[in-house]
Amino acid sequence: MPITSKYLFVASMDVDADKEALFNEVYDTEHVPELLKVPGVRSVVRASGVPFGLNIGGETVRKPHQGPKFTAIYEVDSPDVLTSAAWAVAVEKGRWAGEVRPFTRNRQHAIFKVM
Repeated sequence: MPITSKYLFVASMDVDADKEALFNEVYDTEHVPELLKVPGVRSVVRASGVPFGLNIGGETVRKPHQGPKFTAIYEVDSPDVLTSAAWAVAVEKGRWAGEVRPFTRNRQHAIFKVM
């Protein structure tokens, strides 16, 4: 994903196991498309955490995934996008607010300025 915006908004969360299929369906078919309509949102990529290994000091270290399982990374023009009227409307549309959000937990949000 070539980054073209000045900020990255990262939303991470876990979801009840019995709601994962609904979570992924609604996120991909409703939530992301609605947020992409918000002025200042350039792109969205979703990811799921997995265990991994990496070499440090000549030794392979195995790492379990820590933190929320699901992450979405949004390219945005400014942190102000997240407090805009358009964003406020978009995050409440569709099944997300009533059928999915109540089953999420360990929600974490951060914004980063691209250097």
